[in-house]
Amino acid sequence: MRLLFVHQNFPGQFLHLAPRLARAGHQVTALSKREEDVKLPGVKVVRYALPDKKAPGTRPLLQRFERARGYGEAAANSALRMKRDGFAPDVIVIHPGWGEGLFLKDVWPEARQLHYCEFHLTPFGPAQVHNPTMPPAMHQVFEARLSTGLNLFALETMDRGYSPTRWQHGQYPDHARDRIDIIHDGINARACRPNPDATVTLPSGRQLTRRDKVVTYVSRNLEPMRGFPEFMRAAELLLSRNQDVEVVVVGGDEVSYSRSHASGRPWREIMLDEVDVDPSRIHFLGKVPYGVYLSALQISAAHVYLTAPFLLSWSALEAMSAGCLLIASDTDPVREVVEDGENGLLFDFFDRRQLVSLVEDSLADPDKFESIRENARATILENYTVARCVPVQMDLVESLGAKRSK
Repeated sequence: MRLLFVHQNFPGQFLHLAPRLARAGHQVTALSKREEDVKLPGVKVVRYALPDKKAPGTRPLLQRFERARGYGEAAANSALRMKRDGFAPDVIVIHPGWGEGLFLKDVWPEARQLHYCEFHLTPFGPAQVHNPTMPPAMHQVFEARLSTGLNLFALETMDRGYSPTRWQHGQYPDHARDRIDIIHDGINARACRPNPDATVTLPSGRQLTRRDKVVTYVSRNLEPMRGFPEFMRAAELLLSRNQDVEVVVVGGDEVSYSRSHASGRPWREIMLDEVDVDPSRIHFLGKVPYGVYLSALQISAAHVYLTAPFLLSWSALEAMSAGCLLIASDTDPVREVVEDGENGLLFDFFDRRQLVSLVEDSLADPDKFESIRENARATILENYTVARCVPVQMDLVESLGAKRSK
């Protein structure tokens, strides 16, 4: 079977699926704008390039449409060259979030399309109205309304889709849900496992280990959607009351899902101006190699995870797999996986005192929470491992290919 994966930052969510399908004997090609070399066994990567210049005079509300048009046209032009060279996929597996798949049905009308249905944005969705102190402006509501159209275009061309969680699946319109399966991407539990010998070397050269009282916070970027302001306010209280606690923060200074601060400055700088924390005991590592990130989880005495009602981060599940004591915001995506007092601890997203109290309890008597750590890893092993999830994804791809061949 000839398979084409489409993802602007391939492999992305297809890290495990694409090489497994190649190993199963399928011809696997990927279409991506990523410039770095991607070396996955059996996977050929074809690159496309976005236009250098933005279209002049684009109205602000149409800018996301214009970006998606650029992605879609660039991917389609590469696809047309592939078609002229004789390539015709049986199944196209697409992350439609950036618009790359907009025109691929027109290039290969006979190919079946499987979409990674990550999130269906709506004007007054749960993430937008979650924080009453940061209500969306009407121009943001209008932009979300138009952006919803991009998802609807994708749903029209999609033969089948899959979402990682029930909550994400539930954000899609009723008419589409019967075509969307619920299959998680899969967590590498062999890599993400407890390691009592793990260490993290700070920029100062000092090493932290499991013997230290380390509280960790991880996000791809430090931003409001992942509760970074709330975490920093809690960290101020925690560090002022506990002189032997170290806080390790992993994440970049850009934004992934939130809007930038009005000043244009990173949220890290904004929050450091707002709170008073001991700089010798809060350590911002930035974006780090995967091994450093994993070691941070493995030395963690308490791992704090916050998210608005939005995508459940891989990092939350990887932390559970690594045997962390997960202390997480009591929001719908989290409750799908975490049962309070069983495999994690839940707190009100906006209640910093409750969060600090839970962290202090966990540091005062670590043995009391050992069963929760064990249950957290068991949850991942039972439901979210690569070994469990990827074969189901493969069955879905191969079933679409079988229908295409009839």
